[in-house]
Order: sequence, then structure tokens, then C-alpha cells
Amino acid sequence: MKVHSYNKEAWNKQVETGNRWTQPVSPETIAKARQGEFSIVLTENIPVPKHWFPTLAGADVLCLASGGGQQGPILAAAGARVTVFDNSPSQLKQDRFVAEREGLTLKTIEGDAADLSPLEAESFDMIFNPCSTVFMEDVRAVWRECHRVLRPGGILMTGSMNPVHYIFDLFKMDEGILEVAHAIPYSDLTSLPKEDLDEQLEKGLPIEFGHSLTDLLGGQLDAGFVITDLYEDYMLESPLHNYHPSFIATRAIKR
Repeated sequence: MKVHSYNKEAWNKQVETGNRWTQPVSPETIAKARQGEFSIVLTENIPVPKHWFPTLAGADVLCLASGGGQQGPILAAAGARVTVFDNSPSQLKQDRFVAEREGLTLKTIEGDAADLSPLEAESFDMIFNPCSTVFMEDVRAVWRECHRVLRPGGILMTGSMNPVHYIFDLFKMDEGILEVAHAIPYSDLTSLPKEDLDEQLEKGLPIEFGHSLTDLLGGQLDAGFVITDLYEDYMLESPLHNYHPSFIATRAIKR
């Protein structure tokens, strides 16, 4: 299976069904961002700390796998020169919708986060990558490409799924039951029983990967980044939130 192609169509479908992460922000949100008042997330609930951001006015910002008409338009309204790079054309359409509605200038590019060849080396001051590497098979390739397109001293902000989330039977987790069932690294394609995978594919749900901390954090370090800060966040609709966070957000700098 070509994961990139399958997840492209799966996320197009998520736009059709109104997934939370596909819904464009309101005019009121953009108006506040123009005044420097904005709040965006890398994970699910906790806003990114304001001190994580560089000066946005005039900054070249790459919103990586960040389509949906949310973070990109907000950062553009705050003064950044924004490029939104995403696998889903329907998600990118949401960004163009907000930009046209609000008179914002931003660029959209469809592509694979593990191959940023359409982008020039050292052309961005910041990359904003909300929790999306869970849909990418080779996360280390993503970090290498991020390092290539960032300028020296550039900032990478990313949200990731903590691999502990994937050790449990995900179908039983939906029923409120935590039962250890999988090893890490996890892949829907190889970790799920065939009948469960077939059900997921029939529903057209995105394929997910539970990467190890060695690849999520160590991979950033190996690519040439220095991690300067991090925080954890909870998936409140999961029973795991009573015991352990499901998300990790990191801020890293290109050396």
C-alpha cells in the first residue's frame, strides 16, 4: 500500500465529514490575530506558549502538514509570510478559503512531508508542524527535510503522539478499556489483526504509525536540531488521559 496516496484520500474524506482539524477559523479569530492576539495548538488542548515563537512580522513560516484553514491563516494574519504544505488538496482548499475571505496572502503546496524538494534549502525561519507525523511512515525523513529547509537558528515546533498511546488495543480503547496489545514502533498495517485493518480501510480512516521516542526525539537530534523545550498534553476522549498524556510537543532549533 502507498501510504502517502491512501492518507491523501483519507484526509480529503475527513474534510467532507467535518473533522475538527478541517474546519476553517472564524473572521473573529483572524481579526484578533491581526492585533497580535492568537492561540494555536500543536497537540489537542494546550496552546503553544507565546515565548516559543520568534517575531512573526516578516518571518518566513512553513506550516507543515498543517492544512485545514487554521494555523496557517492565523500566522499569516499575525504578520508572517506563510507557506502551507499538506498532503490533502481538500485541506489546502480550506486555507485558501480563509485567505480569500480575509484578504490574506499565503502560499499552498500539495506534497509529502518526507520530501520537501519543492522548497529551497534554508528558506524558512520557522516550521509549525501540528500532530501529523502519526500519519507518516518515515518520521526521520521528515526531520531531515525540516532541517534542510530551515535557516540556521530556525525553529521547529512539532506535536507528536506519545508511543504509549499505541501499546493499547485501539478498538477496546474506544470502549473505555485499556488492554496492552501492541509493541512499539506501531503500524496499523502490521500491528492490527487483518479484520481490524480491513474495517479501518473500509471506513476510509487514515493509516497511523506509533513512532518510538528514539525516532520522534532522537531523530530530531540526529537531524541536527537542539530541543529547547517540550510539554505534554492529554487526549481527553481517551481513557488513557486518567493515567498518562498522549501527546508531546517540542520546540527545537537548527544548530
